[in-house]
Amino acid sequence: MDVSQAKQEHLLALKVMRLTKPTLFTNMPVTCEDRDLPGDLFVRLMKDDPSTVKGAETLILGEMLTLPQNFGNIFLGETFSSYISVHNDSNQVVKDILVKADLQTSSQRLNLSASNSAVSELKPERCIDDVIHHEVKEIGTHILVCAVSYTTQTGEKLYFRKFFKFQVLKPLDVKTKFYNAESDLSSVTDEVFLEAQIQNITTSPMFMEKVSLEPSMMYNVTELNNVSAGSDSESTFGRMSYLQPLDTRQYLYCLKPKPEFAEKAGVIKGVTVIGKLDIVWKTNLGERGRLQTSQLQRMAPGYGDVRLSLELIPDTVSLEEPFDITCKITNCSERTMDLVLEMCNTRSVHWCGVSGRQLGKLSPSASLSIPLKLLSSVQGLQSISGLRLTDTFLKRTYEYDDIAQVCVVCPYTSPES
Repeated sequence: MDVSQAKQEHLLALKVMRLTKPTLFTNMPVTCEDRDLPGDLFVRLMKDDPSTVKGAETLILGEMLTLPQNFGNIFLGETFSSYISVHNDSNQVVKDILVKADLQTSSQRLNLSASNSAVSELKPERCIDDVIHHEVKEIGTHILVCAVSYTTQTGEKLYFRKFFKFQVLKPLDVKTKFYNAESDLSSVTDEVFLEAQIQNITTSPMFMEKVSLEPSMMYNVTELNNVSAGSDSESTFGRMSYLQPLDTRQYLYCLKPKPEFAEKAGVIKGVTVIGKLDIVWKTNLGERGRLQTSQLQRMAPGYGDVRLSLELIPDTVSLEEPFDITCKITNCSERTMDLVLEMCNTRSVHWCGVSGRQLGKLSPSASLSIPLKLLSSVQGLQSISGLRLTDTFLKRTYEYDDIAQVCVVCPYTSPES
């Protein structure tokens, strides 16, 4: 804006005010005992104070509301609202008034005006009012640019604008961690646990209305933040889900690949998109904020070229008595394999059957289920090991130890002894 434009007297006046909800009025109660020198003076003064609650004068919160005294803080995810008023301070009729409001961020410029059409005329002591709203989606410096153009009675076209600068702060600190699930049938499964740590970094408490995970097309999600009591389900954080300033809360979710993706071993490998968190909260007198994270990514566990897992295994077996298990072999590579299965005995586990068994050709992403029989010669919790797969095409060998664990008991004693 040039100097001449800044010093020029305009017929119109522009006022811009931020619209926010009021806050509850707080007072500081002063009390004393009846035997003290003031006696019941403080009590009578508080009863006569119109800002106190009748019958509960010692409460800090009162029944009155306080209008905002300053611009206040604006946080990411909240809705910025502003009242724009253009008043004709002159004694002339002004024509062709156009009011434009733009919001300049670090990456873009947005038009917030409800209407881009000009008002034909504005009589003296009249005004043009407009309310703009914008959901804040960027942090950092924002500049509200309000521009007014009009035409005087003499036909002179005039123009002026004002700038209002404010900062957008981050309300929440969100950290995520991924955990690969472990099961009794395999050291690594396709289930993924997501832990989301959410911290309130504002100066006022928040009511957490919703914290959910929107999964990607490859996964189904189960929320683990509720406790079931019969037919009812209650949040682990209680009925009133408040998050005090600087407090941190952990949310847990379980993601499992959809059946059409879980069957294809080559699909879920490398970096995969899990989904995004959707967080909704309320502050003060119900002012709502919403924050969505970017797509969360996770490095899928590597299975190598061939994945071996257990589909069926008993929890408890008898000492020196054969038992059955079912192994599932999956080709995770992009080539066809010709596999041979070898079974090697260990100190405690002995395989039953012929070692060096030809399994035949296995196409990419294909699976093969094989029933096997073995026995244990040692009591206690024993690890199943000693399986070896060889790809005859590339002469490459894959060994599998600690596939699963089984409890071996003596048939003449109870498991508790």
